[in-house]
Amino acid sequence: MESSSARILLASASPRRRRLIGWLGLAVDVTSVDTPEELDSPLAAVPGQLAASIAAEKALAAREAGERGRLVFGLDTIVVADGEVLGKPADLDDAYRMLRTLSGRTHHVVTGIALLEPGAEAPRTFAVTTRVQMRELTDADIAEWAEKGELMGCAGAYNIEHHLASVGLDECYQNVAGMPLCHLHAALASGGIVGVPEGLASPVAACDAALGRRCALGPTLVR
Repeated sequence: MESSSARILLASASPRRRRLIGWLGLAVDVTSVDTPEELDSPLAAVPGQLAASIAAEKALAAREAGERGRLVFGLDTIVVADGEVLGKPADLDDAYRMLRTLSGRTHHVVTGIALLEPGAEAPRTFAVTTRVQMRELTDADIAEWAEKGELMGCAGAYNIEHHLASVGLDECYQNVAGMPLCHLHAALASGGIVGVPEGLASPVAACDAALGRRCALGPTLVR
């Protein structure tokens, strides 16, 4: 039987992230953490640092509730539009405001990743930014999306998997879904991270098959 210390602890209750991390061939345990996401902090001027900082807080909080002997992943995703940082909407009016702001425009999605190694006092962090094009949304489109019941749990009030937005072949689609798989693979495969279980798999083929396209970015990151 596999010991818990051989499994990564994922500090996220997101079903999308749990599904995506499976494409890396990794077994994980999941824990939900409640940490403040202060999007108006001074770090908001540097969105990558802000997302990485929040991800680090999640990883540290998760380890407090778990074991120190395993690798912990923390992630946080934010949306940046015209210098404004958007997290999860506070209420339905806020969600509608975000979607109207993003409608028909280009914005950026930033995911911060924190890798907290066994025994380490602080995690290693990095952030990935993806340029995203939102399609034109009418109020009827927004209302239809709201009926799916997901907009309140998504940064920027949308989930790219429901075709509200698109990215180029040289951009990381899964980063917008909350986990930049190929960037994460590159970090874990570097050999410098303690606690990475055996069996790390390339996510490129699974991602291409799921999206029905051939990514130009993934093969440059996954060797």
